[in-house]
Amino acid sequence: MSSDQGQGSNPKKSDPSRQNEPSGPGGPQPTRPRRPLMTWVILFSLVALVWVVIVSSNDTTTQVDLNEFKTLVENKDVELGSVSVSAIELLATLKEGTTGYPPKNGEASRVSVEIAAGGLPFVLEELKGLGIAFEMHKSDSTWMQLLIGFGPILLVFIIIWFFIMRSMRNAGGGPGGMLGNFGKSRHRVQTKDTVNVSFKDVAGVQEAKEEVQELVTFLKDPKRFQRLGGRIPRGVLLEGLPGCGKTLLAKAIAGEADVPFFSISGSDFVEMFVGVGASRVRDLFKQAKENSPCIIFLDEIDAVGRRRGGGSTTGGHDEREQTLNAILVEMDGFDATNQVIVIAATNRADVLDPALTRPGRFDRTVSVPLPDLEGRAQILAVHARKVKTGPDVDLVRLGRGTPMFSGADLAALINEAAIIATMADKDFVEMCDLEEARDKVRWGRARRSHKVEEEDRVATAYHEAGHAVVQSLLDDADPLHKVTIIPRGAAGGATFSLPEKDRHGYGRKYIEATLRVLCAGRIAEEKKTGDTSSGASMDIKMATQYARAMVLEWGMSDRVGFVNYAGSDQREMFLPEKEYSDETARVIDEEIRKIVDAAYEECTRLIATHWEQLVAVAEALLKYETLSSDDVDKLMKGERMEKPTVAELLSAEAAKTTLPPPSAKTAEDPGSDLPDIMPSPA
Repeated sequence: MSSDQGQGSNPKKSDPSRQNEPSGPGGPQPTRPRRPLMTWVILFSLVALVWVVIVSSNDTTTQVDLNEFKTLVENKDVELGSVSVSAIELLATLKEGTTGYPPKNGEASRVSVEIAAGGLPFVLEELKGLGIAFEMHKSDSTWMQLLIGFGPILLVFIIIWFFIMRSMRNAGGGPGGMLGNFGKSRHRVQTKDTVNVSFKDVAGVQEAKEEVQELVTFLKDPKRFQRLGGRIPRGVLLEGLPGCGKTLLAKAIAGEADVPFFSISGSDFVEMFVGVGASRVRDLFKQAKENSPCIIFLDEIDAVGRRRGGGSTTGGHDEREQTLNAILVEMDGFDATNQVIVIAATNRADVLDPALTRPGRFDRTVSVPLPDLEGRAQILAVHARKVKTGPDVDLVRLGRGTPMFSGADLAALINEAAIIATMADKDFVEMCDLEEARDKVRWGRARRSHKVEEEDRVATAYHEAGHAVVQSLLDDADPLHKVTIIPRGAAGGATFSLPEKDRHGYGRKYIEATLRVLCAGRIAEEKKTGDTSSGASMDIKMATQYARAMVLEWGMSDRVGFVNYAGSDQREMFLPEKEYSDETARVIDEEIRKIVDAAYEECTRLIATHWEQLVAVAEALLKYETLSSDDVDKLMKGERMEKPTVAELLSAEAAKTTLPPPSAKTAEDPGSDLPDIMPSPA
């Protein structure tokens, strides 16, 4: 298996805050779900505030002065025996129905007279003069009054403070608190017991697998290398296109090595706070050194390891550069150790900083390329072990038909084939399911229900017939596999080739033959319909790219010569790089146009010579929709097609099926009971 796809999360993985704790029998203990602390805080706050409002609203005491109180006594509105006096106030309860003092919340109204400092004797004399009985009681202290008044509010703040501090301690994972957690590394610790991938699951990248196997051998038997004075590389950089198996190789190392495996993504270092990335790097390497020997895996290191001082830097304090500096120091600084091996993966090795890729840091760069023909067959075999395949499945032939497919594409191909076979209620996956899955992964799903006008259908048939006929006539082009006019993805039809071998370079004869095949669709379509359409847009784009590469990069132009004018692709500059004069640019444009025009003229002569054969292939496409390479060869030799059409297959199937008595509608229209969407022979 050579896929870069990430595996599902394993429940046995350690929590970052508990990574140094010993594991139980089933591996590291899973973390407990965090309680919704803020929900409890908000709930307690609301309850306390409601209580404060209720208590304050239940206060039925009205503040009055001494003269107003004397008037209430004279009017006999004060309840007898309800008057009480303290050092600071006089309290009394009023009778029901007292004018101007309605009851509150169903309780009798009360009045309060504030007694100034030193004024208690005067108030007592006044009460004696009114002849009203009263009681003396000791007043509460000032602190008690403050506690009664502000106690509920203080309780709310204490509860909020308690839960916030508890949340900060839990989030911080230690005495550092929540703010201290920002500088903690967010890596995951994995062992061979928690990873279900081994080297036997990696196929198609044999050389890369052998290089990383050396790391596992060193970690298991370091004395074997130290005997001759050698040391293991301190860092290994896995570089390759997306989906080729870089992350899978790292998982295989984790599954094979008997040492701790720290894995983290490059984007996990960068945070909104300045200096956090560098702090996390230091924390990661500190914990790795404490658990040495071990392996650190940095996925997508280009997120923090890009070249410093590029065009994208706008000045000021660059957080990414500080993170990179910390990585550089930790990998080869004064405190560097040989017991920590760093493995990094990227698909943009060209943008990495030179200080990062020099010997002593990343000593070795392991290329993880697209798999070749043999590698694709091995990868397909690894994935095919998980599905039931039929006796007609030929993985070698399928590998021939999947050039430039990555390991992730091949994994998706097998999965799509299993889904297609399941939807068709088959007992196993057949070769036709695999071919349909291949076309679906590369070009998209076939749109069989798409309604196409007859005029467009004819133009598409002659367009694809032009590609197929010219590809069959040219010996230097890839062999034809099949041609179809069934819409698939954004294309109205497609012509598929079946390369006989992997191409690691392009010869001039092959490129010129390919350019003629690309021009054939437009020429055949225009010759039949007398008009041009946008259906050749992709052909034009590909032809232009080939011709431009021939002139700028491959030195296949006599006028331009053995010179490279393509420039470097660093993707760091705001303006495109151009290191040649305007006169040279004019010559380049003329040479590109000359190459394409020559291919167009040669293809026009070829189609004019074999027009009758092209018409036969196009008419067969209109009738059968899909033709194999054998069908095209027969038609070009003048033979007739013997296989039944789609309508004939449906009619034969309907004749075998016992149908109910025909209704009035089917008697008038015998074909009305046929399905609206006919399956394609593809």
